[in-house]
Amino acid sequence: MSAQNGEDEVLYELKVEIEVELAEAEASRPEEELELPVADWLFDPTDVEREEIGLRGLRDAVEALEDDSRPGGHVA
Repeated sequence: MSAQNGEDEVLYELKVEIEVELAEAEASRPEEELELPVADWLFDPTDVEREEIGLRGLRDAVEALEDDSRPGGHVA
């Protein structure tokens, strides 16, 4: 049973890290970069969008693992 609790803790910590990264990506406001000349961009707005999509996918995967680890949480 301790392995289950340890796994839950790891998933929780991973989800927290992902949420922090996602919040930072969203706060960067890539749409504002598009209004600037390309030479003034601090980052490529498309890269930020890709990162957000990847982070959301990771978050969804962690949530699916969390659901599977709960008793009766696996849906067939």
